[in-house]
Amino acid sequence: MSILHNNPNKKPSLNYTLAVRIKPITDEDLEKLPTRFQRQVITTPSPHQIVVEGEKRQFYHFDHVFPPETTQEEIYEKSVENLVDKFLEGYNVTILAYGQTSSGKTHTMGTADNSSIPYHNKGIIPRAIATLFHTMNTSSLYMNRKFSIKVSFIEIYNEDLIDLLGEGEGESRPQVMIREDSKGHIYWSGLQELQVNSVDDVIAYLARGSLNRQVGATDMNAKSSRSHAIFSLTMSQQKLVNHNGYNNYSNPGSRPTTPSSKLMGSRANSRLDSRFDDESDWITITSKFHFVDLAGSERLKRTAASGDRAKEGISINSGLLALGNVISALGDPNKAKHTTHIPYRDSKLTRLLQDSLGGNAQTLMIACVSPAEFNLNETVNTLKYANRARNIKNSAAINQEETGWNDIIHLQNLVVKLRSEISNLK
Repeated sequence: MSILHNNPNKKPSLNYTLAVRIKPITDEDLEKLPTRFQRQVITTPSPHQIVVEGEKRQFYHFDHVFPPETTQEEIYEKSVENLVDKFLEGYNVTILAYGQTSSGKTHTMGTADNSSIPYHNKGIIPRAIATLFHTMNTSSLYMNRKFSIKVSFIEIYNEDLIDLLGEGEGESRPQVMIREDSKGHIYWSGLQELQVNSVDDVIAYLARGSLNRQVGATDMNAKSSRSHAIFSLTMSQQKLVNHNGYNNYSNPGSRPTTPSSKLMGSRANSRLDSRFDDESDWITITSKFHFVDLAGSERLKRTAASGDRAKEGISINSGLLALGNVISALGDPNKAKHTTHIPYRDSKLTRLLQDSLGGNAQTLMIACVSPAEFNLNETVNTLKYANRARNIKNSAAINQEETGWNDIIHLQNLVVKLRSEISNLK
């Protein structure tokens, strides 16, 4: 038997993490799978290794490997919880779930969360939101900061961008466009961003958007996602930094961003404000957290899709192919030496994720796979897809700038103050 290895000694990118989750075979799966193909062909000798027993024994090494018995809580604590801290520090964060249709992506992400789902079954999104607000409200590190958080929810359906939280129906909704600012950062115009003040606010908008998402039945999944979906949080926070370099809270980064003018939940007391009036400045930190639930890769023969379902499947696979090409261009060392063009513009999915793939973000990719022999080809393709991403290097930086540089009145007052100080020195 041939044995294939990926390189277990390769140092992972600190800003790009790869995880694999193996879906347990359910009673529903056993009803659908041919008896002779129900054998499990995946084993996990260690928390970082996965072995596929096909015609060739294949070994893969990732940052995290989660066997079928892994709970939702274990996945969150081991691979996601630290990213919430990074988000609070001011880094952009992206979590992507990838895999074939019916491999457990939406369950893992928690995109379809609602109040009827018991806590032990809740996915990454509701757990991350709960940690975020708990830390903001209880940690002494953030007690004297001002926060503003907004959410948005977008889907890519047949290469159309649809605002899942937008008002109106069909063409009456504002058109969502992908834009690029002068610094090369991607942003979305026409997308509604809604202010939130609590965990309940966020979950309510998540549930509302999920109800508007395109789903449909195929032979492999009764509730198959027919679109790629991105649920996003944009957080703006303000902190005081001393002119002499004193900073109680975190180390400043290097990449500026546009500050938000709306603030919520200010906990800075008057004594702190007066203490720092003359010797400190407010610094604005803006960070984004993208939760990406990709539609599953499909084989039309397996899903028995036809008509609109077949068209949706072709569009889904086209976006995933473009994503694969971007990952290959970024992650293949041989191509990296000769490739100067990264094909982000080949699909709206890759364009939206441009900053998350090789850009300014801390990124976690979770590959969801089935252990059944019937799904062997799709499982191997998913693992190869994830393995190529191991070489991607992101350049994550804290996004901050001194508050007031876009405020003319503030700048005029600053000039008056500096002139006064110069006069006193003469």
